Amino acid sequence: MYLCRQIKKRQPLELLILYLVIVNTVSFVMYGIDKRNASRKRWRTPEVHLLGIAVAGGSLGAWAGMYTFRHKTRHLKFKYGIPVIGVLQVGMAICLLLSEFT
Repeated sequence: MYLCRQIKKRQPLELLILYLVIVNTVSFVMYGIDKRNASRKRWRTPEVHLLGIAVAGGSLGAWAGMYTFRHKTRHLKFKYGIPVIGVLQVGMAICLLLSEFT
């Protein structure tokens, strides 16, 4: 109950930042786990899940995970798709911020 009251008191921007930190961390970890599973010939995370977490706001974590773990860097939809998703997300954020101040 205490946690719910604390969440309600937070500003929307703080909640957005908290969400982005969590989703990017999850995204980064997902790429690391998938790379480890790939090298061990184990069950893999579907590509749609890896791309989906990027679309959900985890593009920075996905990009960092790709290059930290050297995973999915040769696949064109990841090599170019993740940065495009990130640029679109930054563009949307800028539009939202500008619309708040006009």
